[in-house]
Amino acid sequence: MTRTLALLYGVICYAIFLVTFLYAIWFVFTMDSLTPEPGSSWVKALVIDALVLSIFALQHSVMARQGFKRMWTRIIPRPVERSTYVLCSSLALWILFRAWQPLPGVIWEVTGAVPKAALQALSGVGWLIVLVATFMIDHFDLFGLKQVWMYFKGRNYQAPQFCSPGFYRMVRHPIYLGFIIAFWSTPVMTSHHLFFAVMTLGYILVAIQLEERDLVTFHGKAYEEYRGGVSMLMPWPSRRES
Repeated sequence: MTRTLALLYGVICYAIFLVTFLYAIWFVFTMDSLTPEPGSSWVKALVIDALVLSIFALQHSVMARQGFKRMWTRIIPRPVERSTYVLCSSLALWILFRAWQPLPGVIWEVTGAVPKAALQALSGVGWLIVLVATFMIDHFDLFGLKQVWMYFKGRNYQAPQFCSPGFYRMVRHPIYLGFIIAFWSTPVMTSHHLFFAVMTLGYILVAIQLEERDLVTFHGKAYEEYRGGVSMLMPWPSRRES
């Protein structure tokens, strides 16, 4: 792959990610307005929802593992590996959005303009945390643009060094925390929204274990000390100070 083609590919993958991110916000914000078709099977809907969530979870976790990356980069050029991961993640999310099936029933519904607006605002804060947290580490590296740009300029790519800026001083995984806030802060919690929130929470807890195993491999004692002093998701007081 030529350097120009790699850069163009990376930019396109990033653009698809941006559209997907905006669509994800809209999807979560409006999913409680979805209602099942009359006579539709809730069992079928549940199976479909579980399937599309599983597709995303498997893609997102398997492609992030180092063993897969070593195999994968024998097929595709290393500079576009991250962009390809971002593209596949976006496509998996689009499958989820388009195939999602509503379930019958409402778990809770908050009435009153002020509490409703407060929950919607809190969900927005969650999405903002997700976005800001990516820039606190290296947004363009995380989504593949840095890799293709360095390749285009003929420079050697260097992976980011371990650091814990901003939100990362309070929790180890602020991106995941932002998603949890965004998914659970809703004035109307339908059955399918609850299923979505519970399943994604379960995935996050599993994904953190896999991710931290890789981080310990990469950063060794530095990450182990960080993990020992900063909580995983809830911003409790630093354990170093206790």
